[in-house]
Amino acid sequence: MANAPTHASPSSKAAHAFASTLKTFQPASGKAGKFYSLPALAEQYPSVKRLPVSVRIVLESVLRNCDGKKVTAEHVEQLAHWAPQAERTAEIPFVVSRVVLQDFTGVPLLADLAAMRSVAARLGKDPKAIEPLVPVDLVVDHSIMVDYFGTKDAIDLNMKLEFQRNQERYEFMKWGMQAFDTFGVVPPGFGIVHQVNLEFLARGVHKSGDDADAVYYPDTLVGTDSHTTMINGIGVVGWGVGGIEAEAAMLGQPVYLLTPDVVGMELTGQLREGVTATDLVLRVTETLRREKVVGKFVEFFGEGTRSLALPDRATIGNMAPEYGATMGFFPVDEKTIDYFRGTGRTEEEIEAFEAYFRAQGLFGVAAAGEIDYSQVVRLNLDEVTPSLAGPKRPQDRIELGNVASQFCSLYSKSNAENGFNQPASTLNTRHLVRHPDAERAETLPGAPPTPMGAERSVVEMEANRPTLAMAHEQGGQVASVGTPATQAASRGLTVGNGDVLIAAITSCTNTSNPSVLLAAGLLAKKAVEAGLCVQPHIKTSLAPGSRIVTEYLTETGLLPYLEQLGFDLVGYGCTTCIGNSGDLTAELNEAINDSDLVCAAVLSGNRNFEARIHPNIKANFLASPPLVVAYALAGSVLRDLTTEPLGKGTDGKEVFLRDVWPSSDEIQALMKFAMNGEAFRANYAKVKTEPGQLWAGIHGVTGNAYTWPASTYIAEPPFFADFAMEMKATSAGGTGATGQNNEFSVTGARIMALFGDSITTDHISPAGSIKGSSPAGRWLQAHGVQKADFNSYGSRRGNHDVMMRGTFANVRIKNLMIPADKDGSREEGGVTLFHPGHHTPDSVIEKMPIYDAAMKYIAENTPTVIFAGEEYGTGSSRDWAAKGTQLLGIKAVVARSFERIHRSNLVGMGVLPLQFLPGESWETLKLVGSETVEVIPHPELKPQSEAKLHITRADGTHQEVTVILRVDTPIEVDYYRNGGILPYVLRQLLAA
Repeated sequence: MANAPTHASPSSKAAHAFASTLKTFQPASGKAGKFYSLPALAEQYPSVKRLPVSVRIVLESVLRNCDGKKVTAEHVEQLAHWAPQAERTAEIPFVVSRVVLQDFTGVPLLADLAAMRSVAARLGKDPKAIEPLVPVDLVVDHSIMVDYFGTKDAIDLNMKLEFQRNQERYEFMKWGMQAFDTFGVVPPGFGIVHQVNLEFLARGVHKSGDDADAVYYPDTLVGTDSHTTMINGIGVVGWGVGGIEAEAAMLGQPVYLLTPDVVGMELTGQLREGVTATDLVLRVTETLRREKVVGKFVEFFGEGTRSLALPDRATIGNMAPEYGATMGFFPVDEKTIDYFRGTGRTEEEIEAFEAYFRAQGLFGVAAAGEIDYSQVVRLNLDEVTPSLAGPKRPQDRIELGNVASQFCSLYSKSNAENGFNQPASTLNTRHLVRHPDAERAETLPGAPPTPMGAERSVVEMEANRPTLAMAHEQGGQVASVGTPATQAASRGLTVGNGDVLIAAITSCTNTSNPSVLLAAGLLAKKAVEAGLCVQPHIKTSLAPGSRIVTEYLTETGLLPYLEQLGFDLVGYGCTTCIGNSGDLTAELNEAINDSDLVCAAVLSGNRNFEARIHPNIKANFLASPPLVVAYALAGSVLRDLTTEPLGKGTDGKEVFLRDVWPSSDEIQALMKFAMNGEAFRANYAKVKTEPGQLWAGIHGVTGNAYTWPASTYIAEPPFFADFAMEMKATSAGGTGATGQNNEFSVTGARIMALFGDSITTDHISPAGSIKGSSPAGRWLQAHGVQKADFNSYGSRRGNHDVMMRGTFANVRIKNLMIPADKDGSREEGGVTLFHPGHHTPDSVIEKMPIYDAAMKYIAENTPTVIFAGEEYGTGSSRDWAAKGTQLLGIKAVVARSFERIHRSNLVGMGVLPLQFLPGESWETLKLVGSETVEVIPHPELKPQSEAKLHITRADGTHQEVTVILRVDTPIEVDYYRNGGILPYVLRQLLAA
């Protein structure tokens, strides 16, 4: 766990606009503490009392950090006057208490910090001046894959492979641990970031200053994973952000957000017998997705909310990205206190936590009518039924009794109807597997890479599949490794549509919830005792969210029964849910592909986009852990588990789901093993004292400044190559044609690309496999990396040479400046037309990769711009989509509209976002790509002001167009003036 910084918070400084709100509260047996009181603020702004709890927690941060600069009295007043139905135009600066990272998004952030320290050293400054100003914790959970399964030593074998593949990255993390006081790492093998956050990292309240003047404040955070919202279950305001936003937050900058709409979800009643927390979250996801809560806070209230156990609340908070909300927030109450005690927090912490929230008037779940919400959605828990979700989207809930019929229906429906577009007559045909899994495989090959340019829903989390070492050209084959299964003679195994081939107890959503994991163990026990078994060709796995799960499954005697069904421990990490499922046997893959089968995966995860779980598994169903075990036993989603048997047990007797389903009383009787405070304390003490032999064997460089040893994974980023303490003029240079230019003008620019609508961050910065003939592939080969060791773009985010070559390298992107073919089709791939800056008789316009053209333009000192349509930058909040754009020398992006985070990231990297006026576009301007462009913004870079585009066509004619400068706030102006947020923060830190 990272140490808290020792600097004084803004709240400790003298001239505070709301100094009268600094009050004292008294824990039951501890010393009195100071806090910025929301009840005191409510004396000035009475409406504060009826604000949603989540908004009040954000308001506390704004109040406490009001310094008259980044956070002003006007910001406090704006949020104190939050109105449920108001137009949302004001941005609020939210200073968070800490930052959490997972390993794939955390490495490039650490690289930026290391680069800042290198700059400090070169300038003769103390490298220690660069230090996160809030605690930062990185949890290594995204790198382990299910290569081995079904054996007791699977976890050891999988972790050995993990460390082999990621040694350079882990060495870099080790340097960060010893170099930064406020940067901590939870090593591989402890758990998933969100469960570790819930059980260990979250402390309830923080305090700044010494004991006499210590100011307490609530835990708040941002994280670089979308499911950071799991922490909302214990009353912590937090959500997932992009890497650039997270960097800013860790270096003391506010996170800027529009004042949100807050949807109140009133829960009434109680869950029925046999209904799990997973069933509830799938119902909530379906309901809220239908209510269109995208970008809004969701806050739960009502008597049904009060009845939910803390892990059930965390399960619901976890899936906020699936129902589209920024958060799924639960206030602090007695259940929260019980959870803190059960997970080993100290009594002193718990007393301060409860006393603080009571003093703030934030303790307890509200009843109907006590709080003003923008909208209220109601759900009676009595109406929740056992369900799955799928087969392609998490919001497509299916009641358990309808799964088989729904699969049959979708099998022959069109893709437009979310179906599989197969002939109905082939549904029940079965196909012989050439070499069946006669025995459980001891090892399986790594999953083949998803082709570059696949749809976003396919490749969304491809970056988190670091072991896709079989990078190959499209059309290549993946070789199988020898296993008893693949070497077995044919014994008649057949495979058909609807067959379950992957059954995984996985993901942060459910593996933190003891009720559903104990239920899975009890179901396994009853199934084994009834004589049931799982077919050996089904890939089964158990990947808990923390070691505590294994402890209580062992103490209750349930783990051996799970193991008998093939659910052996494979690792502590995200595994199957993010696509780290490993491969099926080559024979199964061949049968699926040759016969175009629609086979199934059933997992206790949160996302099930087609091909996410495995490239050849088309139907993916989200289910509770006990239902995962049940479907592994049944072997097919074509079997109706409510009416048909799971299989035949001892003496050929049919065994039904109802025969093995555990009762609520059986589960409750074992819950005491899951909430053992001493066990939690002992487990997480080992993060420092016993991190494991593999982690102990990793040795990074030492010292306060990183020495940047040669590596194709980690390299010093060039964002500070020309850094100086004094700002330089921002102008892109070139020769202006209008005489109206100012220091922010971009002159003489060439057009790099003309894009259509919905260009995603996956188009801009692909995260999947690296093609050998691509600029990145050529660079890796030139540096001695074999194709089999390319790994993915996502795994190499710590090396800018790879990432900038991968920018716009998606093979499905279409640069519309490339003329259409005779049939009207457009060439796909990251190519452009290079226009030489100095025309000679031999000058030719040449088609080449965007990276190659960018390097030629940079060599000519010619800036470039991009034009695009609607929703530019949608998708994952990938920081490299902005970083790569900047490194290619692109000075401005002109689009019809921008996705919020990507727009912010462009500004943060010193790239101007410009938006067309309604009705205008590059198409209406009839641009073809041969033009030169001047961008002339407001001379003071006034936020959201008008800017001018001067376009000069190849025939010498000119056109002027008005666009809107999408630098939206004064702080963003400062970022841009400094060349981006990183130089801005670095200047502040070195000048302090």
